[in-house]
Amino acid sequence: MRIDLDPRLPQVGNDQDYPKRLNARLYDVFRSIASQLNGISEGKLSASTSATTAAPTTGTWAKGDKIYNTAPAELGTVGSKYVIEGWQCITGGTPGTWVQMRYLTGN
Repeated sequence: MRIDLDPRLPQVGNDQDYPKRLNARLYDVFRSIASQLNGISEGKLSASTSATTAAPTTGTWAKGDKIYNTAPAELGTVGSKYVIEGWQCITGGTPGTWVQMRYLTGN
C-alpha cells in the first residue's frame, strides 16, 4: 500500500460538514501511514521504492525492493510484445539480484 501524497484537504466555504470531511481525510492519511509502518516493522513490506531507467548496479538493497521504469517502451516481437514496468529485488545484497517486472501488451 502506498501513502496518498495528495495534500489537498476538503474546502471550507460555508460547508457544515467540513469538520466531518476533514476528520475522515485525516483518518485516511494516518491509517495509510500506520499500515505502512506496521508492514515494514513486521517484514511484510519493502521500504524502498524508486524510479530509474535500469535495475541498480550499486547500493545495498533488500528482497522485495522495487525500482520503477521511468522510460517504458514496448519491446519484443509481434505477438509477444511487452513493457518493462520496472525491476524487483529477489535476493537482497549489494546490489542484490534483480528481475524485470514485465507485462504483455497483446500486440
